[in-house]
This record gives sequence, structure tokens and C-alpha cells, in this order.
Amino acid sequence: MMSVALSERNVYENFDQESDVLYFKLGSQGLVSFHGRNYNKKKSMSVEEVRSLMKEKNYFQISSDCFINLSKIRSVADGTVFFGSQHTDCKKLHVNRRKQYAIEQVYRQFSHN
Repeated sequence: MMSVALSERNVYENFDQESDVLYFKLGSQGLVSFHGRNYNKKKSMSVEEVRSLMKEKNYFQISSDCFINLSKIRSVADGTVFFGSQHTDCKKLHVNRRKQYAIEQVYRQFSHN
């Protein structure tokens, strides 16, 4: 019988900014708070790293310090961005109506590409 060890990636310690992060918030002095489905992690980043992250095509700025991952949005309704089913305990962010409209427009374009 052959035994194969499967290596599982610890998302909290080794997360992928494009596929694991739902949204991130910028803090002071290069501290960035990443929010995933089951984790929140703060990471110190250089100015260049933060600028590069802010320019990623998957991310859309919803406030001066918060960027959402468009590929992780499940729905937008009533001023809320849902990152899972509206009927579960999923992570969600509240946005104003103007920003909700902008997110819906960008999300439509993003999901068709």
C-alpha cells in the first residue's frame, strides 16, 4: 500500500492575494489588513508593494482605504456587497448607493471578460 502525504496550504499563513482575499484595507505605516473567507491577517508592506496591490485588475476601490476583490463578489444588494450567499454568515461590506451602482457596473464588465 502506498502512502501519499498531501500538502495542504495554510491559507492564513500563505494566502494568495488574488484568489484567497475577499477585500483588504489600508492602515497606517504600510500595514494592510487582508480579509479572507475564514481569516483576517495584517501584513506590513512597502510603499511599492501597496501601490502594486492597489493597481491589481481584480481589486476595486470602494473607499479611501478599502478595496474589494471583484472575482469574489457573489451579489450586491441594498447597499451591501456579499462574498457568499445572502442567507449565510458570509462576509459582507456596506457601501453607499453611488458606490453600489459603480460596483455593479464594474462587476458586470469584469465578469464578462
